Amino acid sequence: MNIPDDPFIQELLPEFVDTWLNDMETKLPIYIETKNATDLYRLAHTLKGSCYQFGIDEVAQKGIDLMALAKAEEWEKSLIMGNEIIEMFKEAKQFLIDKGLYQG
Repeated sequence: MNIPDDPFIQELLPEFVDTWLNDMETKLPIYIETKNATDLYRLAHTLKGSCYQFGIDEVAQKGIDLMALAKAEEWEKSLIMGNEIIEMFKEAKQFLIDKGLYQG
C-alpha cells in the first residue's frame, strides 16, 4: 500500500484509518446480514471518495469494486471484498506504527 509522503496527510491518517477500520468492522457485517444494498453502496462510495482524497488509491479502487458488488447485491463477494479492505487498513495502521506516525 502506498501512503502519501505529505506530512499533513500523514498527521491525519491515524484517525482516518482507525475510523474506517471501525466503520468497516461494525457497519459492513450489518449491511450484508440485513442485505442493505443502499447503505452498503453509500459506505463504499464514501470510502472511495475519502481514500482518493487521502491518496490511498488502492483502497479507493476496492471501494469502487464494493460499490459494484452492492449494486449487484453480491453479498458473499461483498463480505470478501470488505474483509480485504479491512486488511488493507490494518496494513496501513501497521505502516503508520512502524514509521512512528501512530500515537494510538
